[in-house]
Amino acid sequence: MESAVAKGKVAAEDASGHGHDAPRGALYVVATPLGNLADLTDRARATLAAADRILAEDTRVTGTLLRHCGIATRASPLHEHNEQRRIGEVLGWLAAGERVALASDAGTPGISDPGARLVRAAHAAGHRVVPVPGASALAAAFSVAGLVAERFAFLGFLPAQPKARRELLASVAALPFALVCYEAPHRVRATVAALREALGDARTLVVGRELTKLFEEVARLDLGTADAWFAADANRERGEFVLVVDAAERADVLPVVDGGTERWLAALLAELPPSAAARVAAAATGVRRDRLYELALVLKGKHGK
Repeated sequence: MESAVAKGKVAAEDASGHGHDAPRGALYVVATPLGNLADLTDRARATLAAADRILAEDTRVTGTLLRHCGIATRASPLHEHNEQRRIGEVLGWLAAGERVALASDAGTPGISDPGARLVRAAHAAGHRVVPVPGASALAAAFSVAGLVAERFAFLGFLPAQPKARRELLASVAALPFALVCYEAPHRVRATVAALREALGDARTLVVGRELTKLFEEVARLDLGTADAWFAADANRERGEFVLVVDAAERADVLPVVDGGTERWLAALLAELPPSAAARVAAAATGVRRDRLYELALVLKGKHGK
């Protein structure tokens, strides 16, 4: 016999202790623990218990969580290879008034995990989409990074192809933001090397490894010493990674370049935006583009252009 919780009104406790109904015909995007099962919220547990259908990136991983919670509903797979073709089926369940819960292996669905296409389709079909927030590797890493930057750009997993990776990093290198990406163990050192090449040695790197799990590690170092840090212990290349690179610290004075280079840059700024002027001046003078971009921004502000 199915429980009253599973088929009746589900009370998902909010912070004030008052319950609220989980309506039918809605898609629930449920955050699940990164590793520590104690991080599952009461609301997420209640939502999963009340769901008529549970969609999971990996049914084995989510099945372990469901058994831990005493939930008998079996998860069915929704991952990057079948998400598009399952959308029509899921929309049919929603149209029939079923509660559908979406979970990824760990963290929040749709953040470098499957689910975004289904969510778009549910919105387009007029169904309610309900966030059930909780664990997020992105938020967890940023919260313990101790950064200078107040803003960040999330890059997800960087492209595997070196050329595409270089182009992406070049497009964001000059942003006054921290940069956050996810990485797998077999690529982490190559990605750190690409970050160093694009951003220079001095910027701070925070490595979040196996967050919330038994061998959790958070390390702050600079990009120039990062490869040596990984090489010092083979265990540091194991697990799942969040890499956070702080924004470059801006000096209150102009970057030091010779007078001829500054005149080159000033002349280029009369015709080009700062990023393009810095690129051309770097090619002509051999001075690093990031230094020239900093100078270009200062000169633009100084002359009110």
